[in-house]
Amino acid sequence: MKVLHINSSTRGENSQSLLIAEQVIAKLKAKHSDLVIDEFNLFEDDLPAFDQNAVGAKMALFTGQDSNSKEKEAWAKIKEVYDRFASADIYVFNVPLWNNNIPYILKQLIDVVTQPGWSFGFDPSTGYTGLLNGKKAYLVVASGVYYEGISNNFGSDFATPYLNDWLKFIGVNDIENIRISPTVLNTDYEKTKKEVMSDLEKLIA
Repeated sequence: MKVLHINSSTRGENSQSLLIAEQVIAKLKAKHSDLVIDEFNLFEDDLPAFDQNAVGAKMALFTGQDSNSKEKEAWAKIKEVYDRFASADIYVFNVPLWNNNIPYILKQLIDVVTQPGWSFGFDPSTGYTGLLNGKKAYLVVASGVYYEGISNNFGSDFATPYLNDWLKFIGVNDIENIRISPTVLNTDYEKTKKEVMSDLEKLIA
């Protein structure tokens, strides 16, 4: 069984979303002795841009035309990342809330791997169908100020619904949402953290 840990935080050991994600992985390891972990640090690993060459290669495939050498090279890199993504049985995402939504680098990964015929299919009469079925996702979202129930003046969380919608779009319907918040505007953050970690015991039991 393979876990792909997708880290979209820039804060290293100071990242609270990363801290909780590592706890999720530790508990998965305790449950599955044969677990293989693939660490994908989006800000440090090689993540190709979905640029002019990648789009050109994609459109060439759609229209049955030939790609040029740069387009073929770009598409090969896109496919390499997709294969890495698709090979996982379990996804563990750690996501800091940036401006009420996901970090741009995570959106880049989503745009790279979300391709027709790979992660989803389309039928003119029935619409879209996710192709990455039978997988599970743990989604850890951390925010410094925002938390559920706080006034709108303190922000919003568009990241969680967006990521849930995208995962379901590609066929990943078994999703566990784990929120760690607020991490900054909190007079007793240690208590908040302990409660989240305690909930993990039940979540991955």
